[in-house]
Amino acid sequence: MRVFDPEKLKAVVIQLGAELKGFNADPRLRTHLDHALTIVDGTVLDAISTVAAAMWLGFQDGTTKHAWKLHVQFDFDYFIPREVELTDARNSGGSDEKSVLRKKLAPDRCYVMDRWYAQFTLLNEINAIGSSYVCRMKENSVFEVREERLLSTEALKAGVVRDAAVTMGLSSKPQDRPDHAMRLIVIEAQPHEKRGGRRGKTAGPGNQGVIVIATNLLDVPAEIIALIYRHRWAIEIFFRFFKQMLGCRHLISHKAQGITIQVYCAIIACMLINLWTGKRPDKATVTMLAWYLMGVATEAEVMAHINRPDNRGIKLRAKAELWKKWGVEI
Repeated sequence: MRVFDPEKLKAVVIQLGAELKGFNADPRLRTHLDHALTIVDGTVLDAISTVAAAMWLGFQDGTTKHAWKLHVQFDFDYFIPREVELTDARNSGGSDEKSVLRKKLAPDRCYVMDRWYAQFTLLNEINAIGSSYVCRMKENSVFEVREERLLSTEALKAGVVRDAAVTMGLSSKPQDRPDHAMRLIVIEAQPHEKRGGRRGKTAGPGNQGVIVIATNLLDVPAEIIALIYRHRWAIEIFFRFFKQMLGCRHLISHKAQGITIQVYCAIIACMLINLWTGKRPDKATVTMLAWYLMGVATEAEVMAHINRPDNRGIKLRAKAELWKKWGVEI
């Protein structure tokens, strides 16, 4: 770890990234979205309590946690991270998720972000670089309506209850206000408490019955904006896969350089599965490839697994046929 430069692995990641096959794209987005769908978030990697650099200042209930934070820009179409950065787990200064994203902004991307990223100056920078954003805002966000838009039948079916051109940030300092046209989409949601808290407690404010989304995609149908934000959950699926299947739930090293090596190796594994199979990595495929590399499974068995029918698609089609038979419109 002390003599190996993680940047050498990053070069491998870049090379493999140029060869990847896009298989996770949503055809409903192609007509309306020119930018690459990029989901931004961070995940906590637990560390031992003796690592001072990994000290997290605390939870809402007053407890502390020793951890690192992995900041990820996740490419939805390819189901792999395009950018990663490791910091301590504090949400302040250079470790703040907004600060990390600022350093790695790129043009021609549609950044999909949760409430923590809802900062007008960050949205201004994304717009200025030639990218778009779909960002969740607080439910009590203050705005001035410039134009209410009629909702289409498709938008109403998608749960959209409001579509408006707005002005935001009027109470902020002039330099901190949005400098571009913005649009607000409000989606009806099931009220619930935020999961993920410790010792039976919640992890923060829950949902009060609506999801409020700000975007600079002014001409994209409201139901497509709702669909884009719905795809944000893909990064949570990847984090689960990353920790449980790619071996990053437990850190091999507790130094930043060693953890970076482990993270890059996991990403390389994810990319190789993409290239070898042409499919999204999943638990069954990782297990089958492990058996093959150990000599337990044959190449024929691996190919049979890779070429197996998409059971999920078969089940969905069968269910759709039943619905039609019962007279249910879909």
